[in-house]
Amino acid sequence: MPQTVVAMITSNMVRAGHASRVVVRVDSDSAKGSGLLMDSVIMTDNLATIQYSEIDRILGAFSELREIDAA
Repeated sequence: MPQTVVAMITSNMVRAGHASRVVVRVDSDSAKGSGLLMDSVIMTDNLATIQYSEIDRILGAFSELREIDAA
């Protein structure tokens, strides 16, 4: 089954500050092409595996963000 792993992303910056969370500033190079509209926190402690068929559309993606791998 074709599946992908997704992480919850929030613009609530209060959720930053944990080792498993990555802050992405919308004006940074890493945010280009991500689809983010404002500064956000990627929460790698909140992951889900979903089937491709359940994805309606892709808003953006991170081509490479080492901080996510480290978190």
